[in-house]
Amino acid sequence: MTLADAQTAERPAPRLQIRGLTRRYGGRAVVRDVSLSVEPGQVCCLLGPSGCGKSTTLRMIAGVESPDEGEILVDGEVICGPGCNVPPESRRIGLMFQDFALFPHLTVAENVAFGLSGPRAEQRARVEDLLGRVGLLGHIDNYPHHLSGGEQQRVALARALAPRPRIMLMDEPFSGLDNRLRDGIRDETLALLQQEGTAVLLVTHEPEEAMRMADEIALMRDGFIVQQGAPYNIYNAPRDKAAVAFFSDINVIRGRVQGALTETPFGQFLAPGQPDGAEVEIVIRPQHLRIDFDRNGSGPLPTAEHGTPARGVVHRARFMGNESLVEFRMDHDGSILKATVPNVFLPRPGKPLWLTIRRDRCFVFPLS
Repeated sequence: MTLADAQTAERPAPRLQIRGLTRRYGGRAVVRDVSLSVEPGQVCCLLGPSGCGKSTTLRMIAGVESPDEGEILVDGEVICGPGCNVPPESRRIGLMFQDFALFPHLTVAENVAFGLSGPRAEQRARVEDLLGRVGLLGHIDNYPHHLSGGEQQRVALARALAPRPRIMLMDEPFSGLDNRLRDGIRDETLALLQQEGTAVLLVTHEPEEAMRMADEIALMRDGFIVQQGAPYNIYNAPRDKAAVAFFSDINVIRGRVQGALTETPFGQFLAPGQPDGAEVEIVIRPQHLRIDFDRNGSGPLPTAEHGTPARGVVHRARFMGNESLVEFRMDHDGSILKATVPNVFLPRPGKPLWLTIRRDRCFVFPLS
């Protein structure tokens, strides 16, 4: 056995591993060959638009749906695959959904203890410990209708964690909360899950939530995982234009490749790997479109970092709270480009300004 083989053998299996998971409805695949793994204490996020297969993947892991192909492993043991399908109640997998699903006729303590077995004293101790950690011990004998939405969410979390699941599946669990509560509840939930060492698979369609909570993001589209990695890498090294657009507004400039370069009104851009004559799209986020406030109307000079400035006329400007969004109609082709500016900047419509692009913040993709 080689050293590499020995190290691989010693490495513990992921807490959750899915391989080649596929699910079809009426002959149409809604989940296609999905594979990922989640370690203990890690938060992995399935991120994508509605209908891309995220929740179906979660239901197959939970055991409420069966895959047509593929297998699911927990701590290296197959719980679902050819000839094997462990029932949901035996998988030690916790579930949290947008609907808190608390039993209205049970107290908070009875809700949290619902999935527990063993001596009553041990159950009570576990309930009190969890309610103390979510700050609700004082509500232990109250009923769900006495609690706010945020408090009900914390009870739902305590109930899901009470049986000490190895894995927690969370399907849009915070979307029912208002913005004031959401960030605090998310942070509290994440801290408690990490304390318990639970592997978490979170489903959401909100990029901000994925970036805030996840150690790893799996970006889904049309049933596939199209890109997977740490939030920083997904955001800064997107696979295609759609991946950039999922996280933010985008500007798109088209050009044609000649000698690995694309000529644009903002100067030349590198297009490595693209053949001569190919059409490409240069994608840039609004925060990386720079307004050159130093220009006085004379011909601008190009720079290595920002290329050649191009002139646009203000089409519309809006204050967004922490920043201003300014839309420009460009002189060269009449297209609209968007730029964000910190704080308040509301130039009048019709005002001409010069714009430059951060070359190091552009993404160049083949024309889709």
